[in-house]
Amino acid sequence: MAAETLKSGTGAGGAAAVRRLLLDNGALTALIVLVIAMSALSGDFLTTDNLLNVGVQAAVTAILAFGVTFVIVSAGIDLSVGSVAALSATVLAWSATQHGVPVVLAVVLAVATGIAAGLVNGFLIAYGKLPPFIATLAMLSVARGLSLVISEGSPIAFPDSVSHLGDTLGGWLPVPVLVMIVMGLIAAFVLGRTYIGRSMYAIGGNEEAARLSGLRVRKQKLAIYALSGVFAAAAGVVLASRLSSAQPQAADGYELDAIAAVVIGGASLAGGTGKASGTLIGALILAVLRNGLNLLSVSAFWQQVVIGVVIALAVLLDTVRRKAGATPMAAGTGSGGGRSRQAATYGLAAVVTVAIVGATSFLHGGNSSSTNPKVGLALSTLNNPFFVQIQSGAKAEAKKLGVDLTVTDAQNDASQQANQLQNFTSSGLDSIIVNPVDSDAASNSVKAADKAKIPVIAVDRGVNKATVDALVASDNVAGGELAARTVAEKLGGTGKIVILQGQAGTSAARERAEGFAKGLKAYPGIQVLAQQPADFDRTKGLDVMSNLLQAHPDVQGVIAANDEMALGAIKALGSKAGKSVQVVGFDGTPDGLAAVKNGTLYASVAQQPSQLGKIAVDNALKALQGKKVEKTVKVPVKVVTKENVAGFSG
Repeated sequence: MAAETLKSGTGAGGAAAVRRLLLDNGALTALIVLVIAMSALSGDFLTTDNLLNVGVQAAVTAILAFGVTFVIVSAGIDLSVGSVAALSATVLAWSATQHGVPVVLAVVLAVATGIAAGLVNGFLIAYGKLPPFIATLAMLSVARGLSLVISEGSPIAFPDSVSHLGDTLGGWLPVPVLVMIVMGLIAAFVLGRTYIGRSMYAIGGNEEAARLSGLRVRKQKLAIYALSGVFAAAAGVVLASRLSSAQPQAADGYELDAIAAVVIGGASLAGGTGKASGTLIGALILAVLRNGLNLLSVSAFWQQVVIGVVIALAVLLDTVRRKAGATPMAAGTGSGGGRSRQAATYGLAAVVTVAIVGATSFLHGGNSSSTNPKVGLALSTLNNPFFVQIQSGAKAEAKKLGVDLTVTDAQNDASQQANQLQNFTSSGLDSIIVNPVDSDAASNSVKAADKAKIPVIAVDRGVNKATVDALVASDNVAGGELAARTVAEKLGGTGKIVILQGQAGTSAARERAEGFAKGLKAYPGIQVLAQQPADFDRTKGLDVMSNLLQAHPDVQGVIAANDEMALGAIKALGSKAGKSVQVVGFDGTPDGLAAVKNGTLYASVAQQPSQLGKIAVDNALKALQGKKVEKTVKVPVKVVTKENVAGFSG
């Protein structure tokens, strides 16, 4: 009986130890499970090129997250890091390329920009007594606005000497991964070996107790947010180097990924706990998720759902861990034995992962044959009917031709699209179709595909500084001129109009605006009362037009850079639309054509997006078969009015 009791107790103790190990290393456990699952589900995941892709794709988020770790450990929050990253990169590119500042000094200015933004955040929080959420939310808007002001809404080419940060060493080791490792080591050192690191844990654990113990809390907060700004600046430089240009809209929403990485890595939003290694694991989890889901052709919309679920589970695990009595140690506060056990845990995890992944790789041995050609379609966004129609035309043609088509959605994020194109290249697709978020930012990814001998077809927008097999597009400048001429002639050559511009920094917005300006030069009687961006969005079109009507109630015409903004403007105009105010849109989307039919939208410059998608797939198949394709395939634009809308199919 005693023997049975002892045996039972030993088993229970072993189970408890395993349970405690899993609870104390939840993020690491999740990463191992993810790697094993992705290796089993996709034969393209476990390749050297793809694993390096995961590292590159995690780099920017991880560097941002290391800075955010300092803030969260001290029970704060920083929502501005994405915008500060974009601003720092813009300052570097603007000063070095447009004002002749030496590159070394330009880099110093970029870092100083990050420090300045962090100090402002820290001052508002420590001395102005603003909640961190409000102070950093304000900086998010200010930094993004300054980035757009400095760049005038257009990407700025990055200096070649700094762009090497986006290259590889020895032709295979990505520099962004090395920068991530260095910044991670610095973060770990700061948290575990410095006075300010210990201060972060003290403030996060109990700010009042820290103050009463003699800690200068307000000065420490200044330093903490300044450190976050330094890491944001570094992330911005690395991101811009990957894209060969400083994008004013870069890193939009990255602050949420950074915070998610920190929380997934085991830090508590209540403060007092967190470490750099956990943050790195959190960033890798997000990168593995996105990479694996791309390889599995999971919709970008579902990817957002999955990532949201993972974040919720991470917070739930933190709650369970605390209730179970698991106490993750602050970095640098554990004993030598504790650190040894942690190192042993990581080593054991690596061995287990390699063993299981090695076993699962046999599942894919010799199983890569597919009779159908594989083509990837990287769209700038699917949150717009125009690009949805490109997708529809491409899918219909792919089905007809027996092509396996994988579609990704970059959500107007040039960095995310670069990741998706990298995944296409490493997974060995036969051909790639790209609709660039930005023509400059896509160049490095297209060069990588060219190097891998994968044909690339550009659709709707070209790719600068890289070779594509064909460009299938309408002429945005010519279309803009057509739109301007249409509204001017409808108004009899004289009248007052406003222009709703597209998203600042995108090539479509720039080219269409150029076309509007060219077209209106022929009509000196047309007065442009205002030009405002509404980001290709219907809701923003409604809001911007409502505001413009307050200042210009006598407006007689509206030119919108797409149908979505035109439809928002029509909503704002109400009964005036199609009567006293003539509205011209762009794209020929189904909703736009319906508005043309009922008379509220006077005309839409239609690009026939479904034809763009169809022709792009045709050319992708020809290119991979070695057949000759035209370098430029122009799909004509057409002005659709009430008179000819019935016969227009799009």
